[in-house]
Amino acid sequence: TIIHLTFLHESGSNNPLGISSNCDKIPFHPYFSLKDLLGFIIIFLPLTTLALF
Repeated sequence: TIIHLTFLHESGSNNPLGISSNCDKIPFHPYFSLKDLLGFIIIFLPLTTLALF
């Protein structure tokens, strides 16, 4: 088990050829932050309207 964990967490163990594959990654901040903010507004607005009127 120790040997398996050693090789599993070795740097570059998931990419044996060493090819950089950044094309399938998207940055977290602009997309998911706006998506979460929009979801918060969609939930918060009806609840605020229900509570205040």
